[in-house]
Order: sequence, then C-alpha cells, then structure tokens
Amino acid sequence: MKNSRIKGRIALLLVPIVSLTALLSLPAAAEEYDDLSIEEIVEDVDLDSVAYNDIVWDFPVALEDMNPEYIILANKHYLLDKNYVPQDLVKVPKDPAKGGIKWAVSGSDGKLKGQHLRAECAQALCDMNAAMREQDGFRTMYLKSGYRSYAKQNTMYKNRLAKHNGKDDGWVSMPGASDHQTGLGCDVVPSNWKDRGMNEKMMAEPECQWMAAHCHEYGFIIRYPADKKEYTEINTEPWHLRYVGIPAASYIMENGLCLEEFTLQLQDAVQAFLEAGGDPALVEAFIQKPNA
Repeated sequence: MKNSRIKGRIALLLVPIVSLTALLSLPAAAEEYDDLSIEEIVEDVDLDSVAYNDIVWDFPVALEDMNPEYIILANKHYLLDKNYVPQDLVKVPKDPAKGGIKWAVSGSDGKLKGQHLRAECAQALCDMNAAMREQDGFRTMYLKSGYRSYAKQNTMYKNRLAKHNGKDDGWVSMPGASDHQTGLGCDVVPSNWKDRGMNEKMMAEPECQWMAAHCHEYGFIIRYPADKKEYTEINTEPWHLRYVGIPAASYIMENGLCLEEFTLQLQDAVQAFLEAGGDPALVEAFIQKPNA
C-alpha cells in the first residue's frame, strides 16, 4: 500500500515535467518560451489535466467490479435512513419449476404483497436455487424473508424487546440496521426448517453447508458467520444470505471475511487512493461513514 502511494505521488510530479519536456522539444514551442524562466513555464502548464494520472487503485477487487449499492453496509453503526427504499424491488417468482423459489410465508409489507428483493439479487437467488435442486438428496429450499421496510423492522424490533424485558438479544436488528432493508438480504431455509424457529443448529444441514461453500458463485455471502459475532454483533445465521455481486462475494468468502471487515478494508483503500492523489469522482460512491 505504502509503495503504491509513493509511486502515485512520484507520478504526479513527473507528468508535468514530461509534458513540459515534450512541449519544449518542438521548435515553435521553444521559440515561444525562449524568454521565460522555468518557473514561468511550469505555471503555464495545465496541472488539472494531469492531476490524476497513474494513481493505481490498490485493492483486490476492481472498482468496476463493484456496485456501491450492492456492497452497502447496514448495521447499528451504519444505519440506513428510514426513507431508504430500493428502487428496483421485484416480487420473487415462487414456482421452482419455472425458475423460482418457494416461499415459506406469503409476507406483506405495506403495499408490497409477497416476497420481494432487488431485481439482480432475486435472479441470482433463483439461479442458485436451480443449482441446488440438481443436488442429490437435498430438500426443497424456501425463501422465508426478503425485503423488509424500516417501518416493519421497527415493529419487529419493538415486539422482540417486549418479549425479552427490553433486552436486545441479537436476533432482531434495530430499525435502520437491518440487512433486509437493503433488498439484498434474504433468509433461505430447507423444508424441514420452514415452520420452525431458526437457530445456529441449521448449520448442520447439508443444504446450508452447500450454500456456505457455493453462494459466492452467485454473488452471495453468508452475512452472519459463526466466528464473526465480534464484528457483526449478530448471532450466527447460516440461513441469511446477502447479495454483493460475484467479485466482492468471492473475495469475502474466500478470505473468510464478514461484510464489516470487508467494509473496513475498502474504506482504508479508498482513503489511501485519495491521499495518493486519486480522482475523488472514482471512489466517492463507495465512501461509507459510521453514524455520528
């Protein structure tokens, strides 16, 4: 990281000099600048045109391989606005024979009836379910929960607190902190769990083990891994998938990260890029800051 910053700064210094050298090598230009000092000539060079040259994005996932909307972090430290609603929510098709996935519950959320996800996430989930249906001995998979609005999450959170004497037991996220509000988080369970209360014992199911091993191939991560509670502050949820896109998901899952760790790494890379003189326009959409 440090070397790339140094190279970037050196590049910034060299580009104007190289441009100036090329300019003075032309006879006409040489005559034009004949009576000027080197300081005056440098002042005449348009530094804005070369300001962001040769600054390398130093991160394992390329900027063009990430959609900032898909890698957005939602937790109690990075709260979503109560008015945040994804614009491309679609009803997830529920007929597996037609490329869909069964619903455990019909669900409703305000004017939305049925299970909804963002369009790309919904398609990826259906593609993954189709692949799982080809596995010998696997049970039918069910979508138990997709998109949830801020208002619905608020109701669920208050109900959970009421059941536990006001204590947050780590099973239901506070409003604004729910991964489901992004429209990219979904709870997917095998048929023998569709009517049961979910807990970490589901990790033993072969279907959940398959998802943990292969979900990144479809752009998903296991959002709340068993060994990452210190970062997520949420109990283990082997059923909770989160869509981030294939390149980011592959990096996260292959390196044993959770989304919180990935976000910290990404923000460090963004800061280093900017400090080296990188173009802010390239990374501004990826900047996330915790709550004040």
